[in-house]
Amino acid sequence: MSTKNDSAKSAARARIAEARAAEELRLRRRKGLIVGATAVAVIVAGTGIGIAVQDSRTTSHAPYVAPAHADGTTIVYGNPNAKNTLQVYEDFRCPVCDGLEKSAGPTIQALADNGTYKIEYHMATFLDGNLGGNGSAVALNAAAAALNESTAKFKAFHDVLYANQPPETTDGFNSSAEMLKLAAKVPGLVTPAFTKAVQDDTYGPWVAKVTDAFNNSGVNATPTFKLNGQQLAVIGNNGPVTPAQYTALVDSALGTK
Repeated sequence: MSTKNDSAKSAARARIAEARAAEELRLRRRKGLIVGATAVAVIVAGTGIGIAVQDSRTTSHAPYVAPAHADGTTIVYGNPNAKNTLQVYEDFRCPVCDGLEKSAGPTIQALADNGTYKIEYHMATFLDGNLGGNGSAVALNAAAAALNESTAKFKAFHDVLYANQPPETTDGFNSSAEMLKLAAKVPGLVTPAFTKAVQDDTYGPWVAKVTDAFNNSGVNATPTFKLNGQQLAVIGNNGPVTPAQYTALVDSALGTK
């Protein structure tokens, strides 16, 4: 389970920061947006060295735009009038979230599709801070662009991101080109509007609000699942629960068996 207090190794952080700086420089050159030297601050903390690159994502003054179909800072999948609510707390860079999605993901969705509960997604980006980079935020902005198309497109893209999750220390999601490549796996998702939102970080201010909401939620680890407020033990001693184990957890919480 990934926690907000995890510490990244200095070598991994340095590699991520250097790769990010190179990618930002390449993108700016391609777009003809470099007008001077990129502002780079070198921060020394403990035994590690981090490189903070001032870029359009961190200094953006873009207006706040929430994606269509968002419910404030949450994303609701399933019948919004369902009697029960499953709160899901995830970070797109979280490898344990990925393991759970690969194990019980279809069952988690099936129970929403059949009306057992609706899912409220509460997304996090804290692994960007823990490990360096921007992959969680970039992926969440792209997911917001998918949500702007429809909730179904969000869920399909959400699943594609986990199915193609890179190692958490590589920050492999920190690329608009990678987001567009993965989005092509969702039929009909890559429209001009979607592409522009991904490339322009249109929902960056909304992502910041989502991040703040997670940080103020009292949840400090991902994945965290709560059904009607009752936490489900979706990660056991042997890793993520199986589909049958997940169904049993839901039945127990709802008192159906």
